[in-house]
Amino acid sequence: MTVAAASAASVTGAASVVQSVDWLAISPPVITASAALIVLVADLFLPRERKPLLGGIAIAGLGAALLLLIPLHRSPRSTFCLTTNAEACSYTVDRFTLVIQFLVLGGALLTALLSMTDLTESGEKLPAGEFWFLLLSSAAGAALLPASRDLATLVVALEVASLPAFALVGLKRGNRLSSESALKFFLSSVTATAVMLLGVSFVYAATGTLHLTQLADRLADVPYQLDTVAQTGVVLTLVGFAFKTAAVPFHFWVPDTYVGAPLPVAAYLSVVGKAVGFSGLVLVAVIAFPAYADVWGPALAVVAALTMTVGNVGALRQSATRAYSAIRLLAWSSVGQAGYLLVPIAAAGYSSDAQVGATVAYALMYAVVNLGAFAVAALVARTRPLNRIADYRGLYAERPFAALALGFFLLCLAGLPPGIIGLFAKVTVFSAAVDAGLGWLAVVMAFNVVIALYYYLRWTAVLFRAPEEAEASPEKAEAVVAATAVGGAAEAEPAGATGSGAGAGGVTVARPRVPVPIAAAIALTALVGVGLSGMPQVALHFASISLF
Repeated sequence: MTVAAASAASVTGAASVVQSVDWLAISPPVITASAALIVLVADLFLPRERKPLLGGIAIAGLGAALLLLIPLHRSPRSTFCLTTNAEACSYTVDRFTLVIQFLVLGGALLTALLSMTDLTESGEKLPAGEFWFLLLSSAAGAALLPASRDLATLVVALEVASLPAFALVGLKRGNRLSSESALKFFLSSVTATAVMLLGVSFVYAATGTLHLTQLADRLADVPYQLDTVAQTGVVLTLVGFAFKTAAVPFHFWVPDTYVGAPLPVAAYLSVVGKAVGFSGLVLVAVIAFPAYADVWGPALAVVAALTMTVGNVGALRQSATRAYSAIRLLAWSSVGQAGYLLVPIAAAGYSSDAQVGATVAYALMYAVVNLGAFAVAALVARTRPLNRIADYRGLYAERPFAALALGFFLLCLAGLPPGIIGLFAKVTVFSAAVDAGLGWLAVVMAFNVVIALYYYLRWTAVLFRAPEEAEASPEKAEAVVAATAVGGAAEAEPAGATGSGAGAGGVTVARPRVPVPIAAAIALTALVGVGLSGMPQVALHFASISLF
């Protein structure tokens, strides 16, 4: 070979390993991560009184990332592909990716709105710079995960989404409950990650690849000697994602973590954290491991039944007068809802015609109404920091719009009119189980829906009960005024007004104004929930996805 020919071959070989990056495809997580870096640097130079600007940067970054999803809907796009196999890519934008990215970025944006007031009024308890950087970093990982198409990228995205969440949970300075919750969350999550990495290593040892599409082909033809290794790897990998979804028996961290975390962070974990776990579970089970559907299909069906039952029974046992019982009920409810979300994935292990879109449609409904419920809880917590269910008594007399919104959200979660979108979502999941021949799982689901009706309706009834009369003493009125004035300007109610703002005997009591960010979060979730209830077929069509 001549020198010129050798040089030409060298250039050709070098060109074969050089790839062009589709920057539009990767723009949503990149923009979110860039906003996190901007916040981190800006925090070093902004004086304390200008720290609220960091929240504006975070919201603008998340809004820009959401807008960049619009041009991506035209056709699927892939990047970071193997030079020897253009179909084996590490990053793919398809219908599934866009829906999940819309869910996680929208959830992070609503979380940011809920956080604006807390960060402004909490002083040094919640450091603004660290909070916004951690929230944006976690959101960037959450946006990356649904587009990941190899196990290495999936694990990295999962940890980028999870590690900042540990710090967010424990961000309350000097709060023992927050620190304890963060430690429990961290230790249990690290254990699950270690198990998942062990499973990934077993899968790689049996197949020699990490790309999901190649795994599907090679697992179908694993040598007999490596079959046990492959099965073990599949199970251990799924265990790691099951923890992120708060599925039983990996759910024990949820109630204490939600109570100890700042309320916006609890809302974030209940929606975005769950979406991350379920999208990862869908990708590895449906795309990478269909050859072992006879292993993970029955296992997920049993886990789904246990999860919805344990979650609903745990919510049912919450006492209305226990401290933080409202947050604990939402936590246990999220465990029960995770069971419903697992049903279509389990059904995919029994039928190649199963649509994982049922899980995505249910996740969209759950995200909207659960974030709305947490937004109302954040409003109530401003005057009743213990956030007991009993503290919501008479909310309609005090805050009619907030009470109506929370009642609507709870009815959506229960699957009752006027929460039509909740009913449609449950019917879709129920149909997925029946179509896959999982009649026993459909019966378990119906039984759990009845259990959930009781505690959702019990809380809804509390909202519209007559408020308890306050003691008609000047000292009592002065104490209430002082307590309610904390954290915002107060507006006086006329003497003799109904609701917890007016005491007996015509005592005028002040109540805090509703902060604009919290009001916006409640109004936005209520508007989307009502719109979806009026046109539920839009959500179902939007999430009609098949990964087979």
